[in-house]
Amino acid sequence: MERSLVLVKPDGVQRGLIGEAIARFERRGLRLVAAKFIWVSKELAEAHYAEHKGKGFYDGLISYITSAPVMAMVWEGPNAVAAIRQTVGATKPWEAAPGTIRHDFALEVGRNLIHASDKPETGERETALWFKKEELVEWSRAIDAWVFEK
Repeated sequence: MERSLVLVKPDGVQRGLIGEAIARFERRGLRLVAAKFIWVSKELAEAHYAEHKGKGFYDGLISYITSAPVMAMVWEGPNAVAAIRQTVGATKPWEAAPGTIRHDFALEVGRNLIHASDKPETGERETALWFKKEELVEWSRAIDAWVFEK
């Protein structure tokens, strides 16, 4: 079972799209295992975006992600990372497929509403950065046998 961190970023929160994002992941069949509504500290933002340090957009990215609350979540399922990225859509909203969150609600990269881990390893690393182990809920749903083959 893969896990992915998903963040409804400040623009998504301000536009009231938290429920829309959650509904799409639930309808896809993914299982929510952690969620918290938080104001991101500068330290957490810098740790999350460490790979971009030194790039021209880094300071703006840190300023943006700390500008308003964020809905942080961990979703799991078979091939969860790919399924979530497909549901979210391409980073550039104008390249995102119709029906994806970014296609349907975003116009610019700097306001693309949502973050999703790009690889299973990243999902594990980001989950550990944003959530303590005891904040992750291990559970099964009655529908899991109808969604997951194993």
